[in-house]
Amino acid sequence: MIVTGGATLAVCAVGLALLRLTVAAPQHCPEITPELLAVSASASAEWIEIAQFPDGRYVYEYNADTDSFPDDYNVVRHAGVTMSLYQAAALGDLARIPAADLGTAWMQANLIEHDDWVALRNPNTGRVKLGASSLMLAGLTQRRLATGDPHYDDLMKQLARFLVVMQLPDGAMLNFWDPGLQAPDPSVRSRYATGEALWALAQMHRHFPGEGWDEPSWRIADYLALHRDEVEELDFPPWPDQWAAYSLSEMADWPLKEHHIEYARALAERFGFLIRVESQRTGGFINEPFHGRLTRAAGLGTWVEGLTSMWRLARTDERLADLEPELAERAICGAGILASRQVTFRESAAWPNPDLAAGAWFRDGITRMDDQQHALSGLALTEAILARQEDTP
Repeated sequence: MIVTGGATLAVCAVGLALLRLTVAAPQHCPEITPELLAVSASASAEWIEIAQFPDGRYVYEYNADTDSFPDDYNVVRHAGVTMSLYQAAALGDLARIPAADLGTAWMQANLIEHDDWVALRNPNTGRVKLGASSLMLAGLTQRRLATGDPHYDDLMKQLARFLVVMQLPDGAMLNFWDPGLQAPDPSVRSRYATGEALWALAQMHRHFPGEGWDEPSWRIADYLALHRDEVEELDFPPWPDQWAAYSLSEMADWPLKEHHIEYARALAERFGFLIRVESQRTGGFINEPFHGRLTRAAGLGTWVEGLTSMWRLARTDERLADLEPELAERAICGAGILASRQVTFRESAAWPNPDLAAGAWFRDGITRMDDQQHALSGLALTEAILARQEDTP
């Protein structure tokens, strides 16, 4: 086809415009200050506390359109939400401990015992998932970091022994304990629980060095860095695993081996890419066809968690030092996006249930407790990056 010069320029202009609307769109990062970040994190934690029942459970999901919440519950996410409160305490917000302790009491009431270990089970189904016990243990390690209190030490070791029972020779972790067989289900691995277990066990080595918790940790770390994406046939490796990022940061001074550093660099690049893509999403009928829907806070928060973990690792290990400025920039950008999408106390007055709107993140009129969990963790961890920048002349 023959195209005139003017038409060619017009086609190019349209093409450039479309490119700008898609992959080449500028990064949009809302301004965020340490004060605004602290307010946003606090509001998220307060939502979790307000949404907690007297028995220690939390509102799992709230539908603002119908002003209702279903009876469904997720034990793994209960453990994760409780962990985020303890994590906030470890970062200096000790006021979150009572609600977290109440969440822990509910978990203690739903433990099963076997040999020398315990594990958290779903009281409704009887299922025993690795992720629930891993995040329960991770939360208790954060509590010990915050308080120095040894009250839960025996429980922590019992939970950790269960995690080791669930490990395969290649370092991977099985997802379910089968109460009927009295053995792990050999057929199911988990893309989430493997990293969760690693972070919990790596923190056990911090609190109880010399007890051998580093050995299963090394095996998991090697599996994640070298084999997981291929063995589990995960698309677009590396899988953006914030739990693996937490773990590598925790293991920074062990020190990490070269293949762990290569894996960390790949993770950092993946998290950074995801934040850049998300920064171009503003919602609406014009933006969404080109950039997709806004990611839920439960997803966006994990990317910020991953970036903050990689930032801490880059500050510790000189092999990643070149990434530190960009990691800080992307983490702050992600935290700013989170804060800008949160329902403020003033805005909540127009919602059907202001108490379950203030401090929350909604998509399609629905918020879930893990939206607040991951946003809280990401925001609270980014505070350290902003604080350092404020202190740098």
